[in-house]
Amino acid sequence: REIVLAAVKQECGALGYASEELRADREVMLAAIKFEQNWEAVTHPSTELRTDREFMLAAVKQHGFALKHASPELRADREIVLAAVKQECGALGYASEELRADREVMLAAIKFEQNWEAVTHPSTELRTDREFMLAAVKQHGFALKHASPELRADREIVLAA
Repeated sequence: REIVLAAVKQECGALGYASEELRADREVMLAAIKFEQNWEAVTHPSTELRTDREFMLAAVKQHGFALKHASPELRADREIVLAAVKQECGALGYASEELRADREVMLAAIKFEQNWEAVTHPSTELRTDREFMLAAVKQHGFALKHASPELRADREIVLAA
């Protein structure tokens, strides 16, 4: 265990060679996530850790794409999804459908995203939400493409884009 801990602090790729038992060890996996520069460290956790809320919250705070490896229940956990999206907006694609329709989650995604792709995920309801789409086009003009036809005809929204 100590050897694997030391190894993952130096080179997380070592984790792939660890036993199943050590990949299920919370301390080892948290060390791997903390010291790994690549989010793929979280592709190695055990099924048990993928359902462990505390572990997955720590994982997505370091690497938003870790949400991909969370259990379906945790992909529907608002706090975990918000943390993932704030770290890496692309993680939004792994959130539950319900949370992809959530205004707060989507506004966070738009705010923290470096490109306009975050707005390709809104629900039909959000595409018709004037306040949401106005915020989206102010951040990313290309969001206008994903607004409802009625909002694409809204002068203020079009000018904001």
